[in-house]
Amino acid sequence: MRFGVFVFRPGLWPTLAGLFFFGLTMWLGNWQLSRADYKRELQARYDRMQEDGVVQIGAATVAKGDLLYRPVEVRGEFLAEREIFVDNRMYKTRAGYHVFAPFLIEGSTQHVLVNRGWAEVVDARRDALPEVKPVPGVVTLHGVAVDTQSRYLELKGAEPQGRLWQNLDFERYQREFGKSLQPVLIEQTSDTGDGLVRDWPRPDTGVGTHISYAIQWFGLAAAIVVLWLVLNVKRENAAEEK
Repeated sequence: MRFGVFVFRPGLWPTLAGLFFFGLTMWLGNWQLSRADYKRELQARYDRMQEDGVVQIGAATVAKGDLLYRPVEVRGEFLAEREIFVDNRMYKTRAGYHVFAPFLIEGSTQHVLVNRGWAEVVDARRDALPEVKPVPGVVTLHGVAVDTQSRYLELKGAEPQGRLWQNLDFERYQREFGKSLQPVLIEQTSDTGDGLVRDWPRPDTGVGTHISYAIQWFGLAAAIVVLWLVLNVKRENAAEEK
């Protein structure tokens, strides 16, 4: 294809490479948009569930799908000896831990795992864990039911070190705990006088980030097209035209 003294001659391998990277960046952009839509769906569900009444969690095993993001209430006591600290949890740019403990439901042998809140790192080398005030006796706990599954990256060999875990692996914790656990987590909202921070993010957190990433990927796709066009347009000199 000729445009005056310029000729457009796309090569085979540059074209194949351009198609591959164009397709890849478009797919990544669409994937980011789908993640944004998923977060919006979570937010809509969260808003609907918050309008419903508080659900009492008892000895009977709950249906996870019916309970997610609903406000819940449960009565029982914490098993402080089975408490764990999940590392690398940030709060307002400060490093810390999420403190998880099983909660024995009153009048039963059933338990539910509770995220008690956030505690700040006391030793940068992680040689010592924070002292968290225990909650003795039977208490009534309020919170929000959330999924036990979370997406995370765990380095090979990052096994729990005693009470210090790099991530919460619910199935692993359940195996090590060895007792019955409800299939949901509770993010505690009630104040039990332990000094932990319970400022839980809404489930739509990150929608803007996903959209921003999508725009970047689509912009890169457009740049690939422009670069392919520019690199395949050549100027013919007079000698070549003869």
